[in-house]
Amino acid sequence: MSYIEVNNLKKDFIVKKKREKGKLFREKETVHALKDVSFSVEKGELIGYIGPNGAGKSTTVKILSGILTPSGGNVTVSGITPWKERKKHVKNIGVVFGQRSQLWWDVPIIDSYDLLKDIYKIPKTDYESRLKELTEALQIEELLRTPLRLLSLGQRMKAEFCGSLLHRPSLLFLDEPTIGLDAVSKLALRDFLKWENKEYGTTIMLTTHDMEDIFELCSRVMVLGHGEKLYDGELQNLLDSYDSSAVAEMYKELNL
Repeated sequence: MSYIEVNNLKKDFIVKKKREKGKLFREKETVHALKDVSFSVEKGELIGYIGPNGAGKSTTVKILSGILTPSGGNVTVSGITPWKERKKHVKNIGVVFGQRSQLWWDVPIIDSYDLLKDIYKIPKTDYESRLKELTEALQIEELLRTPLRLLSLGQRMKAEFCGSLLHRPSLLFLDEPTIGLDAVSKLALRDFLKWENKEYGTTIMLTTHDMEDIFELCSRVMVLGHGEKLYDGELQNLLDSYDSSAVAEMYKELNL
């Protein structure tokens, strides 16, 4: 069995339409965010998960991380069903959302890390060695006593990566991790992800609209559109299937 197994995954949302003139109540409609999506991921893979806004990428990540319950299908991560055994599951995963923070805004980031140590019950010696390793790799040793709100966007993202990896997760979900970052910060984070993946065999699932991230990090990609899987395979095979103008047109259609 593969490390991640997803079979016929479905997720529906009930949304209310804009109230029409003359009607008291708004009508409801069902949005099919995911439609029978199936794939598997082996341990240690670094895989890109791409597609336009609304394709279902973030919904997939939220289901795999145990935040959402699917409408249908089966999902296991290392033999665990994420939403049924969430406490057990989250001990082994890390999540970085580009627009959200798990660190506390007004306190020094070292205080947030100390709290995460207690939440994940990390032994003191393991915590200290891992913190030293991550802060050196991400070059944020001098920022540990600085409140998160005083850091630049690039520094905040480095701090988020450090917080997400303190407990040595075997699986890391990244949802737009480099959004808004300058070129230098992007290069630094890409180098760090390559190092983490190679050094510890951390399985990484990357969702992004930045194709440079995909080109630099991922040999395998999955393309999602309107809740359906459109492609799953080697990135180079996808590129070789089109000439340059067709690839450009495909990216344009996907809003990438």
